Amino acid sequence: MQALDEQYYNRLNEIAAAIQASPALAQYLEEEEDEFYNELRQEFEPMLSQVHHEVAANAPLQLVICEKTLLDPAFEGLYLPRILGYAVLRGEINDQYRYVRPNDHFKDILLAICSSVHFEQLKKRIGQSIQVGFALSSDIWITNLMTLIENKRIRYFLQQQKNDRFRDLKDRQELYTRYSNQFRNELYYSADFPKLRGEMKANFSALRQFLLKRFEVGSDNASLKEQIRNFLANKDFHNTEEYVEMLAMYGNFMPLNAEEQQEFSAHFARERKAFPKFEAKYLNFLADLYQSNPNMSSEQDERMTNMLDLKVADKISDVYRIVNKVHSLGYVHPDVIDAVQEFYNAHEGLSIESKCLRFVVLNYFSRLMNGLTEREYADYFELNKIFNVYMHIFGNSEFNQAVEKISMRYIQKLLKVYIDKRGKDYQDIKKFVSTQFVDMGFLDDKEVVEIFKTRRKKRKSDEA
Repeated sequence: MQALDEQYYNRLNEIAAAIQASPALAQYLEEEEDEFYNELRQEFEPMLSQVHHEVAANAPLQLVICEKTLLDPAFEGLYLPRILGYAVLRGEINDQYRYVRPNDHFKDILLAICSSVHFEQLKKRIGQSIQVGFALSSDIWITNLMTLIENKRIRYFLQQQKNDRFRDLKDRQELYTRYSNQFRNELYYSADFPKLRGEMKANFSALRQFLLKRFEVGSDNASLKEQIRNFLANKDFHNTEEYVEMLAMYGNFMPLNAEEQQEFSAHFARERKAFPKFEAKYLNFLADLYQSNPNMSSEQDERMTNMLDLKVADKISDVYRIVNKVHSLGYVHPDVIDAVQEFYNAHEGLSIESKCLRFVVLNYFSRLMNGLTEREYADYFELNKIFNVYMHIFGNSEFNQAVEKISMRYIQKLLKVYIDKRGKDYQDIKKFVSTQFVDMGFLDDKEVVEIFKTRRKKRKSDEA
């Protein structure tokens, strides 16, 4: 956690002073009418939001300190409901949708809201955030929090936000997904870079989450470069899975000058030689990046290739040689199809290097289909032949299911546009699906009939 830059600290102080001098605050304190507090919100929360967003974009390691500054009573509770939501989502969760560690920042903001003289105003905007935060927290943590609240009315309000329905994993997952979608375009993650091996082992998953989110949204991460370089230079971190993952993130996503590239190459070559698990750890993490990060493209693979020694005889070299051929010639080129077939014959289908190759090809399919308009369905009919070729080469059920999913999604788009069942377009689509999708195993004959079945419109008597 870094101290807040003076420029941000000074701007927040200026906003706090302006809030205290505001006529709307004076009127609210005198008359306690909602409209005057809402005037305060409309005037000052956009200013606070702008500072917060600038810190999140340009100095994310200072974000938590920025939010702690806003807990000062001089800000009159403004913007606290928003940063409460950020704190709820910033906490790292496990596969059970529970916090990996107690979310103390969420607690600090919530306690500041509960002790605010403006609690009655603030509570109207925090119910959902508390509900989610409590669903992700343990019962013991919530009980301990309640003991810190002396006001019975406030304590009762908090207790009402704890819903036993979210003891069920599925309900908890759905709640978290719905809530996080509201913030999907926001930058709110922060983290600490470790100095000691023990800190690194305990907190790296949160740091990884922070970095991957930054890279996913394409943020300017120049402020993080020195911290990452220090991490990679720390000998205590060498020969660990965490170090391999940091190398992968840094090399794939951070723009590096000539000196930094040389430095990276030295780190990679050393670990590649000295860490027995390096090859498997790196390729497994690379496969995760191919699968989950929408920004993984030829740019990342070319960047890594330029910094690696592909003369080393290992699986990493094998992967980058074949994926670069896919990138350079295109996956529809006959030479690439032959090369992929040859690669697949030389590597086991379930091997990690084969998995990486499948994801690279699948990402090309996905990007193509996402950009294909409904008018271009004839192009899809032709390209589907290529999909079919790769399905036969790979012979992998997960790959086939992914191709089926993106193909069915496109067909559903077409059927919303081409609704005239007697029209040529509709009939072409129906003929294609009836033959190709059955042959490829996407649908059986009964499912095809169901898709193109005419739906009976409800009569008024039925609706009654």
